[in-house]
Amino acid sequence: MIARRQFVIASGLLLTTARLPTEAQQPGKIYRIGFLRLSAPPDAYLKAFRQGLEEFGYIEGKNIAFEYRWAGGKADQLPALAAELVSLGVDVIVTDGAGAARPAQAATRTIPIVMASVGDPIGSGLIASLARPGGNVTGLTSMNLNLGGKMLDVLKDIVPKLAHVGILSLASEANDIFLKGTVIPAQALKIKVTSVLVRGKDYESAFRTATKERVQALAVGGTPQTSPADRTRIIDLATTNRLPAIYDTRDWAEHGGLVSYGADRLDMYRRAATYADRILKGARPADLPIEQPTKFELAINLQAAKKLGLTIPLSLLLRADKIVE
Repeated sequence: MIARRQFVIASGLLLTTARLPTEAQQPGKIYRIGFLRLSAPPDAYLKAFRQGLEEFGYIEGKNIAFEYRWAGGKADQLPALAAELVSLGVDVIVTDGAGAARPAQAATRTIPIVMASVGDPIGSGLIASLARPGGNVTGLTSMNLNLGGKMLDVLKDIVPKLAHVGILSLASEANDIFLKGTVIPAQALKIKVTSVLVRGKDYESAFRTATKERVQALAVGGTPQTSPADRTRIIDLATTNRLPAIYDTRDWAEHGGLVSYGADRLDMYRRAATYADRILKGARPADLPIEQPTKFELAINLQAAKKLGLTIPLSLLLRADKIVE
């Protein structure tokens, strides 16, 4: 089993308990939290967030209410949805992915914004630094430069004589970080990496490129915002082209993908609730350091392995947090 560890705080700083006198938590008030996302998240993510709030005494319908705004995979709708949440006067906006966080920040510089996960919040222009965000945005980043190397390790255990891996690029900041963080460990493992770019949603062309380049497997990063339909298409194409693929969130393996290794998203949403609680009690987002993940999970889909004619090593099965039969 992969060790269960707690998140550490960026730069070793603890979340400040600073309070704003004008924003102290008010007994009897019903606080409103708005959610903004490119596509609807798995129900388990929202449940984890609500459970995190319940630990601080927030009960839906009693002292907390939620406003959900999903863009259905259409990024051009996010600015209008962000404006709706601002017009409703929500107390906090929770986002996932830079694609949702940027429209939220463009819509308001006063309402606190909590990132449940963003690949590169600094490069996206959302914050000044991990230690001191400096504006109205704080929360968690999925940024981890070791992730690509760990995913290659898993692929190497599964695919005999692995020598060439395609990095399926979904044109996001998180994927850029993933690609950059994969190059050096790939060299150490004597694995060639080739970027396979997805233009728009033309996944078929991307897989034709992968086949032409003769990659033996795929590593896919920056996937949390991928819609269920796009996820299904990518998994189907990987199976049809007989390309073993590893993804960075567990829901891929749960829905037919071969294997996933990445930050524990349920724990990240629970941690996002901690940020919301501190803000509702008066803490300033500018002073709350960004957290980076140290808690990861491995999921393996045995049916997918069977379709690809692969045998998962026992050593890897024993490490898995989730095995899909």
